[in-house]
Amino acid sequence: MSNKLNWIDEELDNLKESGLYNRIRTLSSPQGAWLVVDGKRVLNFCSNNYLGLANHPRLVAAAKKACDDYGVGPGAVRTLAGTMDLHLQLEQRIAQFKRVKDAITFQSGFTANLGTIPALVGKEDMIFSDELNHASIIDGCRLSGAPIKRYSHADPTSLEAVIRENKGQYRRGLVVTDGVFSMDGDFPPLDKITEIAEAYDLMLMVDDAHGEGVLGEGGRGIVDHFHLHGRVDVEVGTFSKAFGVMGGVVAGDPKIVEWLRQRGRPFLFSSAVTVPDVAATIAAIDLLEESTELVDRLWANAEVFKKEMKQLGFDTGKSMTPITPVMLGEAMLARDFSRRLYEEGVFAMALGFPTVPKGLARIRVMISAAHTDDDLQQSLKAFEKVGKELGVI
Repeated sequence: MSNKLNWIDEELDNLKESGLYNRIRTLSSPQGAWLVVDGKRVLNFCSNNYLGLANHPRLVAAAKKACDDYGVGPGAVRTLAGTMDLHLQLEQRIAQFKRVKDAITFQSGFTANLGTIPALVGKEDMIFSDELNHASIIDGCRLSGAPIKRYSHADPTSLEAVIRENKGQYRRGLVVTDGVFSMDGDFPPLDKITEIAEAYDLMLMVDDAHGEGVLGEGGRGIVDHFHLHGRVDVEVGTFSKAFGVMGGVVAGDPKIVEWLRQRGRPFLFSSAVTVPDVAATIAAIDLLEESTELVDRLWANAEVFKKEMKQLGFDTGKSMTPITPVMLGEAMLARDFSRRLYEEGVFAMALGFPTVPKGLARIRVMISAAHTDDDLQQSLKAFEKVGKELGVI
């Protein structure tokens, strides 16, 4: 018998011993404030469903109607026979919502980054990337073949220093940053980063996956939050978080969008976003344009939870958004904390290396507009009980 895969067993054993093995839970209910997880009804603090739209009746109805009208799948890539008028309608609507001139959709936010970065820069160019950027940005940078120069997290001074160190060594330059950093819940001073990119004539790209539906007027994102419309070349987004659906988008300068239609590899070589996803996303945009109620409720819930967690003595890191990390340090402690929360009826998963650096393991709490005051109070009681039991507070 061949032993060529024995190394996998050893690596998996190492993950289990260090508390880094991912035990994947199974849901048997719609996304919402409460879930049925592995057969148990628990309060949900894991999902990116910021506005509670994943099971919203209007999104469900829009998806069903679109399936009746168009079927389910597009059946082809966009450049052959996969572009439906519904896709064009979504791209027009998301561009209007983001207050940009054009947009192009991808299958996910991850593929949007993988398709965009290599289309903009290559081996003769250079990328200036925040050291804590998302894995999809890192992978997109690697695929491009361009040299990658990291700058200190959310630090414009570091960014400018790195640019100056490498001035004259590249053809084109790209500055790329997350809009909201999903592990810590903070966001960069995008106004200052924009000024630096403009001063050195560099393209600027923001991945706003966790900013859409959260920051800006009615959830329009970090560019809207800083009033930088027309100054950020590329806004990458996802429909899988606040919009409650699935799919990705690149919005911004029409020249870049047109270039991606010609050279964005996931757009060219993978089938289009599915019909129900497209229709449901349009319905989500309708809701956000009609009222800021959901966004306002999200922030109100986050304020209550963070304030009371701090009063209990928990370290909630440097969060500036509803993403609330409960800092615990060691992966084994975070794993045990998550397990005990689940036993107390709260579903909040532990995050450890390589998702976050070693020694910075945490429970990441994802607040939603769907949570009620009673939900928040119940969760706080569970955190207090487990925190005292494990010696965290």
